[in-house]
Amino acid sequence: MAETNTPAPDSPGHDRPAGRLLGPAVSPPGAHAPYAASPATSRGRFYREQESATRSCYSRDRDRIIHSSAFRRLKHKTQVFVQHEGDYYRTRLTHSLEVAQLARSLARTLRADEDLAETVALAHDLGHTPFGHAGEEALDAVTRDIGGFDHNAHALRLVTKLEHRYADFDGINLTWETLEGLVKHNGPLTDNQPGPIASFDKRWPLELSTWPGLEAQLAALADDIAYVSHDIDDGLRAGIFTVQDLTYAPLAGDHVKGVLERHGDLELSRFIGELIRTLMSELMEDVLGQTQANLAAGQFATAAALRGAGGATACFSPALFARLKALKQFQMENMYRHPRVTASMSRAKEVVSGLYQAFVADPGLLPPDWADAARQAVPGTVARDYIAGMTDRYALAEYARVFSTEIQL
Repeated sequence: MAETNTPAPDSPGHDRPAGRLLGPAVSPPGAHAPYAASPATSRGRFYREQESATRSCYSRDRDRIIHSSAFRRLKHKTQVFVQHEGDYYRTRLTHSLEVAQLARSLARTLRADEDLAETVALAHDLGHTPFGHAGEEALDAVTRDIGGFDHNAHALRLVTKLEHRYADFDGINLTWETLEGLVKHNGPLTDNQPGPIASFDKRWPLELSTWPGLEAQLAALADDIAYVSHDIDDGLRAGIFTVQDLTYAPLAGDHVKGVLERHGDLELSRFIGELIRTLMSELMEDVLGQTQANLAAGQFATAAALRGAGGATACFSPALFARLKALKQFQMENMYRHPRVTASMSRAKEVVSGLYQAFVADPGLLPPDWADAARQAVPGTVARDYIAGMTDRYALAEYARVFSTEIQL
C-alpha cells in the first residue's frame, strides 16, 4: 500500500518526538503504585494530539489497537493449528484476548496501570505472519538479503507506518510507553536490531538496552501463562496427546493427577476446564508472589527506576521457572513437532516462500496500490509487508490465484 510521510499539523515532523502529551491526562480508577506507568507522566505521542477528557492515553492506545485492521486480521491467523481445522482451537486473536485478561489481572493486583498492561498484551502478536511460526521462519528465510523478518519489528512498522487510519499521519500514533512495551516486552534489545526498530529508535529513542516498564513485563509473563496452558487445551482436543500422556508432563502432570484424584473420570471438556484453571492459578500466584518480593526489595520510587533495575522485576520464581521450562520442552517434543502439525506447517512454508518469490519477480501480481509502492521501493520490501499482513485463508487464496493451483494444508 502506498505510504505518505506528511507530519501532522503542529507536529515536530519525522526527526524528533512530540514529547509530553497535550490536553488532560485521565487516570483510571484506583491508585497507581510509584513504580507504575502513569498517564500524567507519559512521554507522549510522536505526533502531538489533544488527549481525551474521558479516557487515559493508555486506554486510548488500547482502543486504537482494537480498531486497527492488523488486530482484526488476527482472527484468521494460526496459533498452532491452522484455522480451518476447527472452531475450538485458538487463533492469534483469541490468544491475544486471553493474554490481555491475564495481564490486566496481574497489573490490578500489583497496582500497575491496567490499561497499559492490557494494551501491550493486545498488541504483542500484531506483527505475526500467516501460519504461525512456520510462516515467520519462511518469510525470514526468503528475505535475508533485505534484512529478514522479525514479528516484533513488523508490529512496530504496522503501528507507526502501515496502518492508514488518520489523515494527518501514518500509523496509529501510540504513546511512547506502548511502543516501548511492544518492542521489548521480552527484555532489553542489545544486539543489532531489525531495520524497523533501529530506524524508529533513531527518530524517537525507546531505550532499547533497558528493561521495559512493569506493565510490559507483566504482558510478557501473561503470554507465557496463556500459551502453555491453552496449548495443552488445544492439544487434548485435537488428540495430539492424551490425558494419560499428560500425567508425565512436568508441572502440568501434577495438576492432571490432582484433577483425576478429586473428580475421577470426567468428560473431556470438564477435565480440561479443571486442569487449565488450576495450572493457570499456580502460574499466576507464583508470578504475583515473586514480583511482589522483587518490588519490595527494589523499593522503586518511579517507573524509570524500575526500568533501570538491570534485570526483570516481574518474573516467575526460580523453582517454578525451571518446571515451566521443562513443560515447554514437553510441548515442543509432543505437540509442536507432532507429524500432524509439522506436515501442515511444511506446506504453509511453501505458500509463503512461493508467494514472495512470485511477487518479487512480478510486482504486477500485487494489488494496484501495493504494486505502485513496490516499483518505488527496495525490491522485496513491499512484498514482505503484504505477505506478513495476510491471514491464513487469504494466503491460500492468493497462492491459488497466482499459481492457478490450490495447496491443501
